[in-house]
Amino acid sequence: MGNNRKMETINIGALRQGITYTSDLMIDNAFLLLPKTAEMTEDLIKALRQWGFEDILVDGSISLGGGIGVNKEEEPEEEVPKDKIGDNLKKAIEDSKNTAVGNSDQARMELVHSVYEEYVNYIESVFTHYATHKEIDQEELSDTVKELCIFIKEHRRYILRVNATIESQNRNFLIIHTMRTTVLCLAIALQLHLPLSKMIELGVTSILHEIGMLRLPPQLYMTSKKLSVREKAQISKHTLLGYTIIKDLNFGLSIQLGVLEHHEKENGTGYPRRLTGDKISSNAKIIAVACTYEAISSPRSYKDEKSTFDALLEMLQNKEHVYDGSVIKALLYTVSLYPIGTFVYLSNRKVAEVIDTNPDNPKTPIVQLLTETNADGSLKKIQIGENNINILRILTKQEKEDIIKIIREKYKSIEKAQAEVQAAQESEEKVETQVDAQSKAQPQTQPKSAPVETPAQNKSSANSPDGTEEVDISIFG
Repeated sequence: MGNNRKMETINIGALRQGITYTSDLMIDNAFLLLPKTAEMTEDLIKALRQWGFEDILVDGSISLGGGIGVNKEEEPEEEVPKDKIGDNLKKAIEDSKNTAVGNSDQARMELVHSVYEEYVNYIESVFTHYATHKEIDQEELSDTVKELCIFIKEHRRYILRVNATIESQNRNFLIIHTMRTTVLCLAIALQLHLPLSKMIELGVTSILHEIGMLRLPPQLYMTSKKLSVREKAQISKHTLLGYTIIKDLNFGLSIQLGVLEHHEKENGTGYPRRLTGDKISSNAKIIAVACTYEAISSPRSYKDEKSTFDALLEMLQNKEHVYDGSVIKALLYTVSLYPIGTFVYLSNRKVAEVIDTNPDNPKTPIVQLLTETNADGSLKKIQIGENNINILRILTKQEKEDIIKIIREKYKSIEKAQAEVQAAQESEEKVETQVDAQSKAQPQTQPKSAPVETPAQNKSSANSPDGTEEVDISIFG
C-alpha cells in the first residue's frame, strides 16, 4: 500500500455483514483490520463497537457487495491431497518412544531437542496455513497438544533446559515465543494438577494467543528498535484481532477468552478491557505469567535477555499485583528459584547446571556437575543443601558460554581418543585374524608332542578345574 494514496474514512455504522471490499480496511495508516476480498462479519462489527472504534480507513475508493473483488461463481480449485501438518511431528514423537537412551543425559537432551524442534515447525505451519487458507484444523491441534502434554510430563526437566538463545537464531521470534510460552504454561499446569482436558484447552489457547499478530504489519513486531507510543497502541490491538480470528473459527469460549484476555492484569491496568482479577479467565492468568516470564528471559532483536534467575525474581516481586499469586507460586515450584537450565557456581568450587526442582523447597534444586562423572560415565547429580553444598551465585552469560565451550572441547578430545583406541583394537584384531588364517593354511608335517608341564602350570591347573589360568585380582586393589 503506497504512502501517498488518499485514505478515506468509513463510519462503522456503514459496515454490513457479508460485504466484501476491493481494498484493505484499516484502523489507521498501518493497522490492518480486514484484508481486501475478505467478508465482513457481524462479530467483527460488534467487536469494533464494543472497543470504542467509530471510524475505519480504506485505501482509496471502495466497491461494495456482489462479486466485486471475489468471484464466487468460479469453480473451486480441485483440492490437492496433502499430508497433515502434524505428520512429521507424530513421526518424531513415535521415534522418540522407540529410541533407547539409557542413562545418557546428553542422549536424552538430544532426543528432547529433536522433538521440540518438530513442535516449533508445527506451530510455524499452523500460523502459515492460517495466513494462506484462513483455517485451522482444530482436531489435529488438540491431538497435537495432547501429545505435547504427555511429552512434557515425561521429559519436563529436559524440555525446560532448551536454550532460548540458541533456538532463536534464524527463527521468527513470534513462533519461538509461542512455543516457549506453551511449554511453560503446560509445566505450570502440571504443578497446579490440572486434568488433561484442561491442559489441552490451555495448550491450544497458548499456541493461538498471539495469532492476532498475523493481522498486523510484520515490521511492528519484528523491528530491531523500541516501539513508539503509537506503535505500542497498534500492537495492543492483537488481542482483539486474535479473539476475532478464534471466534470466527468457532473455537470454544474458554479459548476465545484466553486469547482476548492474556494481557489483562489483576489490578485492572491491562488491556483490552481493563478487567480485574476475579473477572479474568484462568487460561489468561496462566498465559500472562508464562508469556511475561518468557519475554523477560529471552533475547529480542531490540534487547538482550535477562537471566532466568533475574526474570524469576522480577516475577516474584509482582509489583502492583499485576499477576495472580497462585500462578506465580506455581511458576516458582515449576522451575525453582534457580530455574532449570541455569548454570551455577557452588560452595565446593564446582560448576553445575540446575536440572530439576525440589518439590519441597524451590531454593534447593537438583544440579548436575559439569566436570565429574559416575562409574558408568554419567554426570554426577547432587541435591543442593546436602553435605553443606550451596549455590553461591549464578554464572554470567559470558561465563556460561565459556564453560560450555570448554566442556564441548573436552568431550570432543575424549571422543577422539576413544575412536583412536577402537580403531587400534580393530586393526589388531584384523592382524590376529590374518595370522590365524595363515597358520591354519600351513600343512602339519610334525606330530604334536605332549606339552611339558612346569611346576607353575601344575599349580595353576590344580586351582582351575576348568583348565583356565587363575589370576590373583587382589593386586589391582
